[in-house]
Amino acid sequence: MVNITKKSNTLRIAIATATVRVSKQETIDAVEQRKIPKGDVFEFARAAGLFGVKKTSDVIPDCHPLPIEYTAITYEIVGLTIMITVEVHTIYKTGVEVEAMHGASVTALTMYDMLKPIDKGVEIENIRLLKKSGGKSDLKNAKFPELKAAVVVCSDSVFENKAQDSAGKAIISRLAQWDISAGKYEIVPDEINIIRDKASELSKGGYDLIIFTGGTGLSPRDVTPEAIAPLIERNIDGIMETARRYGQERMPYAMLSRGVAGFIGETLVLTFPGSKSAVEESMDALFPQVLHLFKVIKGEKH
Repeated sequence: MVNITKKSNTLRIAIATATVRVSKQETIDAVEQRKIPKGDVFEFARAAGLFGVKKTSDVIPDCHPLPIEYTAITYEIVGLTIMITVEVHTIYKTGVEVEAMHGASVTALTMYDMLKPIDKGVEIENIRLLKKSGGKSDLKNAKFPELKAAVVVCSDSVFENKAQDSAGKAIISRLAQWDISAGKYEIVPDEINIIRDKASELSKGGYDLIIFTGGTGLSPRDVTPEAIAPLIERNIDGIMETARRYGQERMPYAMLSRGVAGFIGETLVLTFPGSKSAVEESMDALFPQVLHLFKVIKGEKH
């Protein structure tokens, strides 16, 4: 099965349709009048479709078991065609497209089975996904080449050439996925005044986004939050709360990160932990959706 542990829970919605075509009007009349020998076609097929949605992972090998929060199965008769629509919702890490399509197919097959004794010309014409939403796929084509970014590594050991930087380079690589170029990449020691001066310099230099990595923990030399917090004019507490919650679900010490986030003037400043894995988790948790705020601060609607 595909590894989805890096994904975040979001509301996922999928709508699928299936078409059942009969060969004569008498079949449609019998369905509408509930006169099919095997029973009420609409209700039996709806019940089967609900089971189909919930049991998808049992019969499709690569589908993940997931909580189904809502399912609706509706019908529309157009001429000799019965249109089946299945809508499925979940709040989870992966979508429910296959669940909706499986539900539609089982609903259609149940109709076929119930109608074939009275109509040998019944056909299932198509099963297709009509709509899906939720997750990062909604933003997969989002690009932000207009944003000017800077990455600053706060680390005594890297500054003194006693260690190699991997966290800062990981941020630069991830930003490139969204067409954001890091126009500035610097390494500074864990000194409050130096970090603070660097933040002031870059925020006045026209950068839209500055990401600091390192110095957000609890060791005596972890001072990045103390350096950055006094400069922040508009705190956005939810950003780092989201990153910490995401990290805590994956390792037990993420709650100890003291990262802060907010605006210095018109520059968004984020402070990430110093390890490559923690940085990658922070990027997974926040990007690209956090970049939506650059539209919001311009007065554009959500």
